[in-house]
Amino acid sequence: MAITIVRSSETWYVSGMTRKTDARARAIATAERLFRIQGYTATGLTQILEESGAPKGSFYFHFPRGKAQLAEEAIDNYISNRIAVLQSISANTAGDALNFVHQIFSTFAAEMVASDFQYGCLMQNLANELPALDAELTKRVARGFVESTEIIAAHFRGCGFAHVRASSTAAALVAALEGARTIARLERTPAVFEALADVSAQRWAAPEV
Repeated sequence: MAITIVRSSETWYVSGMTRKTDARARAIATAERLFRIQGYTATGLTQILEESGAPKGSFYFHFPRGKAQLAEEAIDNYISNRIAVLQSISANTAGDALNFVHQIFSTFAAEMVASDFQYGCLMQNLANELPALDAELTKRVARGFVESTEIIAAHFRGCGFAHVRASSTAAALVAALEGARTIARLERTPAVFEALADVSAQRWAAPEV
């Protein structure tokens, strides 16, 4: 079963999830989109306010700590959606490591194509700017990678992988996804995701021996 990711206000949601439309949610969605396209440091509050349509007074009512607080909520929103996508793929491919991996790559590739290769991973973009992040943002980004990796590892354990192999394979898969996004953006083609899917068939998702 394919996983559908739909686009609303330039933010990705799992099909069927609630879409928020208020000023606060628009600010979060706009920040998430801009952080994914151009990073944290290059995204200023003026641009976020202009593109979200949020009045300045309303913005500081919702985010009294300014850009840092907005970034925290944008990260949390991004992680929640990413986790929901991975959980949906896992549920639809229970016990099938190869199909699970292929669906992950095809889903992330489809998102890249639909965004015209503009979107990087918000967590990866921010991780590349660690000197500009405060401790709370850094902790949130790290949590996102840990939680994503654990969902993938849990699926592999459900496919009969030993605990150590499940963890190492999940870590390799997450690293490959992040690298694939970068290459796909540069080359403007999803070919790298297809190549990784082929590799997974040969090794990552192979049965235990």
